[in-house]
Amino acid sequence: MSSPAKLALADGTIFTGTAFGAGGEIFGEVVFNTSMTGYQEILTDPSYCGQIVTMTYPLIGNYGVNLEDVESSGLSLAGFVVRELCREPSNYRSRRSLDDYLREAGIVGLEGIDTRALVRRIRVHGAMTGVLSSVDLDDGSLVRKAQSSPDLVGRDLVQEVMPQNGSEWNEGLSQLGTGFRPTGAASFAPKVLDGDRAPHVVAIDYGMKWNIPRHLTALGCRVSVVPGNVTADEVLALNPDGVFLSNGPGDPRPLVYAVETIRGLLGKRPIFGICLGHQLLGLASGGKIFKLKFGHRGANQPVLDRRNNRVEITSQNHGFALEADSFADRVEVTHVNLNDQTVEGIRHCDYPAFGVQYHPEASAGPHDSNYLFREFCDLIGTGSSKLTPA
Repeated sequence: MSSPAKLALADGTIFTGTAFGAGGEIFGEVVFNTSMTGYQEILTDPSYCGQIVTMTYPLIGNYGVNLEDVESSGLSLAGFVVRELCREPSNYRSRRSLDDYLREAGIVGLEGIDTRALVRRIRVHGAMTGVLSSVDLDDGSLVRKAQSSPDLVGRDLVQEVMPQNGSEWNEGLSQLGTGFRPTGAASFAPKVLDGDRAPHVVAIDYGMKWNIPRHLTALGCRVSVVPGNVTADEVLALNPDGVFLSNGPGDPRPLVYAVETIRGLLGKRPIFGICLGHQLLGLASGGKIFKLKFGHRGANQPVLDRRNNRVEITSQNHGFALEADSFADRVEVTHVNLNDQTVEGIRHCDYPAFGVQYHPEASAGPHDSNYLFREFCDLIGTGSSKLTPA
């Protein structure tokens, strides 16, 4: 039997709908994602830690949930909001319904509200803190809780999602079988540095999506995963050929330990950063960060590669960005967002290091940008600071 639930925003707005998933009460930054598919990948993306995610597409859950599409070992988001929940999914890969999946994971869900009105409010007034509850239905109480809950800015959320220990990545073979290839990577061919030695990549995990090491292993790399609080000396002790900086949640500015590690690695190994990793690379290179009004979250963000004047349609999930004019001449802005001209890619001019704000592993999403993994492997092979556009 369905029960009521409410979402209260810090500005006093109340949305009343029906609860699904787990019961309870949570707070978080209320954001929206414009993707039409890929809700399971969104749910299992650790970058959503601390956030209540609203889907703009009206019907969610229609193809259920399966084992193959997860992007991490669990669900890190605070809550999930949809217009209409499909309670009877239909797909040959489906193993359970979205409702059951959230209930088992302890995630509070809300359906039946006017998601268009909620998204419009976020776009006009910006992302803000909210409280989602199926236990407290008093409007005044919920608004007071939303106004007194911690803001996402200034919090270190990486500590909540990073692994506690390092490990060798083998999920692509052991869990999914030897025939598995990541989405969009069918044309990739294995690469070696010398003889039959696979390039060794150390991936610093700030909340990494699994399709990233899947792409690297599809290119023939051996991937070691280490926690986000690793030191530069600990990374170098593993003798990597290259270092990858992963995506992750929240504000990069409190992550002083991560910035110091990256500074200690610049010039010693080739570096590639995605999303939060890109922002941390920018901070380590002297850049500054600002918070976007409502962020970029979806699978249709247009990005211009300035190196060759090509446009890529990209998958994105972030609420912060690098300031384009905060860099000295040591860093080149290689990619920009065509919607708002924010920085989408950088390259260090002195060291072999580059990063992009979007997700070239794109799960789910377009595959325009997966050439960047090849560029990273080429960078490992040459050790050059110059990148050749695809």
